[in-house]
Amino acid sequence: MAIVKPFQCVRPDPEYAKQVAALPYDVYSRKEACQVTAANPRSFLNIDRPETQFSDDVDIYDDRVYEKAGEMLKEWIKDGIFKSDTLEAYYVYELTMDGRKQTGIVACSSIDDYVNGIIKKHENTREEKEVDRIRHVDTTNAQTGPIFLAYRSREEINEIVNSVTSTEPLYDFMAEDGISHRVWRIHDKDRVTLIQEAFCRIPSTYIADGHHRAASAVKVGLKRREENPGYTGEEPFNYFLSVLFPDDQLMILPYNRVVKDLNGLSEEEFLSKVRQSFEVHCMGSEAFAPFEKGSFGMYLNQRWYCLRVLDSLKSADPVKGLDVSILQDNLLGPVLGIGDPRIDKRIDFIGGIRGLKELEKRCSQDMAVAFSMYPTSTPELFSVADGGLLMPPKSTWFEPKLRSGLFIHLL
Repeated sequence: MAIVKPFQCVRPDPEYAKQVAALPYDVYSRKEACQVTAANPRSFLNIDRPETQFSDDVDIYDDRVYEKAGEMLKEWIKDGIFKSDTLEAYYVYELTMDGRKQTGIVACSSIDDYVNGIIKKHENTREEKEVDRIRHVDTTNAQTGPIFLAYRSREEINEIVNSVTSTEPLYDFMAEDGISHRVWRIHDKDRVTLIQEAFCRIPSTYIADGHHRAASAVKVGLKRREENPGYTGEEPFNYFLSVLFPDDQLMILPYNRVVKDLNGLSEEEFLSKVRQSFEVHCMGSEAFAPFEKGSFGMYLNQRWYCLRVLDSLKSADPVKGLDVSILQDNLLGPVLGIGDPRIDKRIDFIGGIRGLKELEKRCSQDMAVAFSMYPTSTPELFSVADGGLLMPPKSTWFEPKLRSGLFIHLL
């Protein structure tokens, strides 16, 4: 059963909610983060990426950087930018993108559920990325970016959410990227009990996005347990901030690939090798996005191609059967020499939200060939996680992105 509990939230005063709400810290380079914070001194990115408060000669992992984040959070609470709710509550968070709504429950999930595999993962994490967020959470004494979790949709939860969203929201604003955000609070005892009991009947939840943030939050919680051997299990550090969405509302976009060169092959040699594993059809100059599993778009020398993997190379294995695996195992690896896409500097990954024009642009600048992907499905993600398996890197791109700063869980 999944432990999903209400919590005492620190959140922005409605006057500041739109200014505070920020995209996740890891979608920006340092330069981009500095541009955002310079333009908006109330953006939560100021706290999420505190190196923006220093000159470029200060290392982003300097102790002063993390201390600054803690200082700013305390200042913003003191100045009334943030307020503390007095009651433990759940929150409903609705995001609308291009007319499509995605509505989740904001709550705290158990670090024990993560450790015991009730919260299921589908990606590996990198230690250096974990360490950064561990230090941020530990120094600020707060979880500031919610983990995006998914669960198999349940009607009793949907009914509560639907009844809540028919009332007046706490927040209602449209961000600069055109995505609408609305938030409601659920603190009446009957509804809180119904939600908590409903999640207790759900055997598993799944990390959709935020593997590094989840791992970091859990490690801080385990560290706090060591520092407090008399802990009861009810302390805030035993839980981490999350937003849980029903699976039938999720939208996964493709995670496209670009490669720097053809691995020493001429264009003709490269296409010849590709044809050993794929049907290859030239589509001309019009950008091509695959419309079914097992097919890929390829942009090479200002021409688009449709690739269809040969039936003999398809697999029923939850990981090997993924399109990202098919491309890696039959083209990127053996033809282009991309052995480990996690560390190979010759490959880059482009979120589907950027569109196919971004692939063409990169091929005109610093890349030789691009691949447009068919998106991984939510059932595929669940199948991999249920099997205790891991997806290849950059398999999923979720939109819309949750905003940081709207909900803070103090430890």
